[in-house]
Amino acid sequence: MNSIFKKTIVSGLTLAMVLGGGAAAFADGKGKDNNNNNNKDRGKSEAKWEGKWDSKGKNLNVNFKLSFDDIRGGDVEWAARYIASLASKQVFEGYEDGTFQPRKTISRIEAITAAVRLMGLREQAESEAAKATDLNFSDEDKLRSKYPWAVGYVAVAVQNDLFSETDAAVQPEKEADRLWATTLLVKAMKLEAEAKAKMNTKLNFKDAGKIPAGSVGYVAVALERKLIDGYEDNTFRPNQPVTRAELAALLDRTGTQLPDNASLRGTVTASVYNNNLLTIRTQKQDSLNVELDPNAFIFRSGAKVDASALQPGDEVLIRTYNSKAIYVEVTKLATEQTRVDFAVTGRFSALPLLNAQGEIAQVTVTQDLSGGGTSTQTYNVSPNLKVEGNTAQLLVLNQPVEIKGQNGLVHTIIIR
Repeated sequence: MNSIFKKTIVSGLTLAMVLGGGAAAFADGKGKDNNNNNNKDRGKSEAKWEGKWDSKGKNLNVNFKLSFDDIRGGDVEWAARYIASLASKQVFEGYEDGTFQPRKTISRIEAITAAVRLMGLREQAESEAAKATDLNFSDEDKLRSKYPWAVGYVAVAVQNDLFSETDAAVQPEKEADRLWATTLLVKAMKLEAEAKAKMNTKLNFKDAGKIPAGSVGYVAVALERKLIDGYEDNTFRPNQPVTRAELAALLDRTGTQLPDNASLRGTVTASVYNNNLLTIRTQKQDSLNVELDPNAFIFRSGAKVDASALQPGDEVLIRTYNSKAIYVEVTKLATEQTRVDFAVTGRFSALPLLNAQGEIAQVTVTQDLSGGGTSTQTYNVSPNLKVEGNTAQLLVLNQPVEIKGQNGLVHTIIIR
């Protein structure tokens, strides 16, 4: 940067008004449940919803409960990430008393409900048309009287071939065992034809003889897709009841292989600003600001972390609600060699800050957010800064600009 330009900037510092701010390996859950929870089922598994609604019934401020106090102990803590992921999608949630009861065995009706939601069919299952569907099961009357909320889910499950042709009853209260749950999720993935083609697969478990011949293909597909695995003693234990924690892992592993249009994926391009603004680069956008919900569940390197732990170069999966991120999972950690380019278009909300040598050290830019509102962020500047356009406009507040940089450091300012 030439000295004349430096002097021009220095002379303008008296006008400066700073308006902006400053700049995995997962547990597999194979362990045996040695702490059974004998509490009675407190009803339908639902998240705890709080907030304000507008005149049309839209929830304007929902507090998702993604963390539960009873997910403690080495036998269940490994499932926290899976549970939070599913709760953020409203697939598999906690109870109304604020607990998740991870050690409690899951019933078939709960598992069916979660599978249908995982397939993105919740709205259809809760429609009046689905609830009015005639079900050709021997225990239909019991289902309608005791589990009226689940009738539509059973109807949609039937329509999507989640039941076997030989199933004469729903058996909603029966415990879901590992084999039944495995079969259910393979069907939810629409892989029944593949499962049938693998019925002659030789399974190498010690207790493979306990797996019926007509179920071998489903287990083979589930193993191949890494939905489930065996125990350390090389058993599969097909008849062992599945706990809520274990089903969460099965559901989430299945969900990663289903279409997910509600998730956002990208690469973090700068440290989280003010602990609530995450900037990422996606395939479609060089720079996108995502506001973090104050209670967002952030998972990195095998543990729940604060937003400040996210690093430029981290590849992330984000789920949002009402334009705020409620769940962030780092799917690939940044490395020291990671190069993260970024570009931000906005306007100057403060005059550039100079260092002792009269060179630009920081720039503050405000940009409009996709969900409404604005975001103001201050960026550090590279010593080799390049300025394009009319340099005199650097002294104009609200001047439209584009800044480009790498790993959080601006190397180019384009005056628009």
